[in-house]
This record gives sequence, C-alpha cells and structure tokens, in this order.
Amino acid sequence: MSEAPGQAQPPRRRGCFITLEGGEGSGKTTQMGHILENLRQARIEVVATREPGGSPGAEILRRVLLSGAVKSLGPAAEAILFSAARIDHIDKTIAPALAAGLFVVSDRFSDSTRAYQGALGRVDPAFLRALERVTLDGLHPDLTLILDLSPEEGRARAERRRGTEEGLDRFEREDIRFHQSVRAAFLAIAAADSHRCVVIDASLSEAEVAQAIWDAIFGRLIARPEPARAHGA
Repeated sequence: MSEAPGQAQPPRRRGCFITLEGGEGSGKTTQMGHILENLRQARIEVVATREPGGSPGAEILRRVLLSGAVKSLGPAAEAILFSAARIDHIDKTIAPALAAGLFVVSDRFSDSTRAYQGALGRVDPAFLRALERVTLDGLHPDLTLILDLSPEEGRARAERRRGTEEGLDRFEREDIRFHQSVRAAFLAIAAADSHRCVVIDASLSEAEVAQAIWDAIFGRLIARPEPARAHGA
C-alpha cells in the first residue's frame, strides 16, 4: 500500500552494536560464530566485523599493527594508529549498518585500545580517553561481552592455535605480566560500566560460554521493547 499524501513514515529503528572483548586465546573468534548463528536463527540481520580491521583502509593498518612494525614507536603511536583504523571502520562499516537497522558484532573495539595500550604503560589515561572521544564521536556499543580467562590458559590456547611462538602476533608475544595487566584492565572496564558490559567465564565449555553469551544478548537487546541507545544515535 502506498503512503498517504502528507503522511510521514516512522523512522527506521536503529540497529544494535555488540562487541566481543578479552585477552588472547579467550575464544572470541569461536564465539563470534555462535553469535552469528543464533542471531540469524532469530531472523535478525547481522554484520560481522573485527578490529583492527573491518574496512579496506583499516585492514591495511591491521597488518602493520599486528606485525609489530610500529612497536618501536611506542604505545601512544600504536594507540593513534588503532584509532585511525577505527575511524575508517566506523565510517565505512559500523555506522552504515546500524543506520540500516542491522545488528553489528565486532571482534574487539575501543575497549581493547584502553586495555592493551594502557597495559603497555607510558600512556597517559587522559590521552587515551581524549583519543577515544574524538575517534568514537558519541558511538558506543549497546552491549560488550568480555570473555574472561586466566592469562596462562589464554597463552596456552593461543600457542596451540598458532602452532609455534613464532606464529604469534605482536601482542600475543608479550610476557605473562602484560597479559595479567590486560585482564585486570578489562575487568576494571566491566566494573566501571556494568550497564554496558557483561563478563563471561571463558574457562567454561564452548557450549556453556555460547549459552551465557546468548542469554546476555537476548535478555538485554532482544527481549526488551527497545534496543539500548547509549551512543546517542
């Protein structure tokens, strides 16, 4: 039926933005697959993406960042490059999908910059916060799922997945104290923003973790009458 003259159509409902965070080997990639399957079974259109990366320009920066080529420039420079990749990712992938009413699920987002570059030290937290404000321009996830796992188990999983230590990326090769700091940083983020963040025990079986994640997504974003709109879109 065509629209009656002068009758305004209701605005398109904005999509929901979900991010997966956690240390190395916590199972984010595996659980991303379960999330996508569950959303599609619920007949929810979804876009899967990742950081660093998620758009053509950001994927170029991903290769540079994970290779360790800019490590010598220091964590502040790395944070700036991650943010540059994030701006392209938001502009080219995330924002258009949300505006179209789709769900977006990203393997890592801005919390990873806070946790990893913060754990590397020598970066003023105020600098990271200011960089985040400029980069995100008001965009924040509706739900962040933090997969929590001991650094020792996470490192062991990463090594099994990659095969050898030489196959590990720039951050996976850091020592155990670094990964302990990353874990503490993610838990601090979750404690400070419990409305947005849910901590998932990633030491459970794959099926149990998948169920806990789906319970959080369904309860917070699907069962409620209106999706969260924390990012002011």
